[in-house]
Amino acid sequence: MTVPPPIAERRPIVRSHHGDDFVDDYEWMRDKEDPATLAYLEAENAHTEETTAHLAPLRQQIFDEIKARTLETDLSVPVRRGAWWYYARTLEGKQYAIRCRCPIGDVEDWEPPVLEAGTEIDGEEILLDSNVEAEGHEFFSLGAFSISDDESLLAWSVDTQGDERYTIRIKDLRTGEVLTDEIPATSGGATWSAGATHLFYTTVDSAWRPHRVWRHTLGSTDEDALVLEEPDERYFVGIGRTQSEKYLVIGLSSKVTSEVRVLEADEPEGEFRTVLPRKDGVEYALEHAIIGGVDHFVILHNEDALNFELVVLPVHDLTDRHVLIAGSETTRLEDVDVFAHQLVVSYRRDALSRIGIMAIDDAGIGPLQEIEFDEELFTSGVGANAEWDQPMIRVGVGSFITPASILDYVVSTGELILRKQAPVLGGYDADEYEQHRSWAVAEDGVRVPVSIVRRKDTPRDGTAPGLIYGYGSYEASMDPGFSVMRLSLLDRGFVFAIAHVRGGGELGRHWYDDGKMLHKRNTFTDFIASARHLVEEGWTSADRLVAEGGSAGGLLMGAIANIAPEAFAGIVASVPFVDNLTTILDPGLPLTVIEWDEWGNPLDDPEVYAYMKSYAPYENVGAHDYPAILAVTSLHDTRVLYVEPAKWVARLRATASGSSPILLKTEMHAGHGGVSGRYAAWEERAWELAWIIDIARTT
Repeated sequence: MTVPPPIAERRPIVRSHHGDDFVDDYEWMRDKEDPATLAYLEAENAHTEETTAHLAPLRQQIFDEIKARTLETDLSVPVRRGAWWYYARTLEGKQYAIRCRCPIGDVEDWEPPVLEAGTEIDGEEILLDSNVEAEGHEFFSLGAFSISDDESLLAWSVDTQGDERYTIRIKDLRTGEVLTDEIPATSGGATWSAGATHLFYTTVDSAWRPHRVWRHTLGSTDEDALVLEEPDERYFVGIGRTQSEKYLVIGLSSKVTSEVRVLEADEPEGEFRTVLPRKDGVEYALEHAIIGGVDHFVILHNEDALNFELVVLPVHDLTDRHVLIAGSETTRLEDVDVFAHQLVVSYRRDALSRIGIMAIDDAGIGPLQEIEFDEELFTSGVGANAEWDQPMIRVGVGSFITPASILDYVVSTGELILRKQAPVLGGYDADEYEQHRSWAVAEDGVRVPVSIVRRKDTPRDGTAPGLIYGYGSYEASMDPGFSVMRLSLLDRGFVFAIAHVRGGGELGRHWYDDGKMLHKRNTFTDFIASARHLVEEGWTSADRLVAEGGSAGGLLMGAIANIAPEAFAGIVASVPFVDNLTTILDPGLPLTVIEWDEWGNPLDDPEVYAYMKSYAPYENVGAHDYPAILAVTSLHDTRVLYVEPAKWVARLRATASGSSPILLKTEMHAGHGGVSGRYAAWEERAWELAWIIDIARTT
């Protein structure tokens, strides 16, 4: 029996703002407790399953390919901390990692031990087996994994619903005993005080905003102490420690402003003090360094420095500021890690992430020395470095064609030592693939970087199928990294591209600013220009090109579907933010108020309202042909609620002309990140890739 496309019931309500009335037929779906809502989602799932049933063999084939290329029983590169090497194991047939440690032999030896999968490791201790933690749950996510300074206690947190509310528990690693301390409904993190007498954590308000910092006294049954509550709904709070472990650090940040408060970690019941008071439009982050025997704060800030500036100032005199790296129009400073003898600076230039080292000695801080990576495209970042005083810095690098690699940078010599490259089984040969940087020209003349990868034997005559990915919000950069799962596309003759559109951070803060608020349309037109550029250069053709984006990238997908449906054969929108105007108009919904600094406040500003309505995917669904559309969501998503794609699909199906399939797939036991567990994630991605291949009309 054929399952027909569901036709959602219309229950019209009128939304009125700034003299504008909008009739919303499907807002009733927001009520998750309404049996009609769940019935509609289940009907959509049934329709999607039947419509795609013919892809089952291809889905299985792709899953088998992913599995065959993956070393299922493996170990991570050990990270040294104190008296132990810490690492994670994966075992064939197990969904989740097992976190372990083994003792250090010679304390002078910084060479990580070479551990062989499947062999017994002397002195190994299993700290946490997430497979055991996940038993009996359809969803599992590990939040905190925090070891006390003396390495005797582990605080960890888990979410088994997908709603990003975590329960913290504590284990005595000397005995294996799980202590009676249990803290429910936290936002995930856990930070120890020095001496492990206290544990700090945060909780969220009704809008899922982390707004309170709490202090738990180990072993106490008394109510935990409220350390800080942030009343401004634009601000998130978080707590951690400096790399030196000397200071506890509370960060308070909106999208455009931040403030940091510190407290000596060995005085956990003391009062946190503000380093620099918040100033509207000024963001800063802080680390701790010891220079010439004097405590300093190293601060990355953007006051009068659009792409940020790095400064250092003595803790005892915050007015004595010295510039280490001045602001630049071409280089966006993104982060700084501080160790006993070096600063490690993460920055971005020419749409590529980079790492530089600055030596610290008694004379001060030396010049920046960039670590060179010999590829046209790459993504790099600072890895796990648990010790304050260490002779090597762990970094990671990879590209479209080079699997993720873990390296140690020897500070004294500049040597890079490869510790491990992610294994790709089945005879993968990077020389059979090629990557390129191309530049599209947007409708306003701005050049937009596009990163491209394909097999070398894939023709460039417009016949190849293509997949183009985009995001373009929150200054997030989509870097060219390796993907085992993507090989199942490339080996079928696909071209894959990332459009580094405005709203992202690839070309610096101005690139972000030009794709937010009242410039948001640039994100959409950049993406469309990038897609057309691929066609013009012969990489693919419009009738074989699929677009993909998720979350805020899902808003991008919804917008391009309305603006340029003819440019794409299909669109995959994952947990898509497609009913954005309804959401941003309601300050009672999760995360709305903090989002006003990204999109504008349409509730109070008529100009913002009109501008957002002009591009909002849901409001602008039209009576015209659309490409094939697959919307994927999760019932328990707290960031982009399931109701947004549900309403969007219902409106598309009721309004659009043409015969292209419009599908909604709802995970009934997952959150914003989708299903949990690596095999489940492989199955999910195989499902999506099979649909993409089918729509692009290839085999």
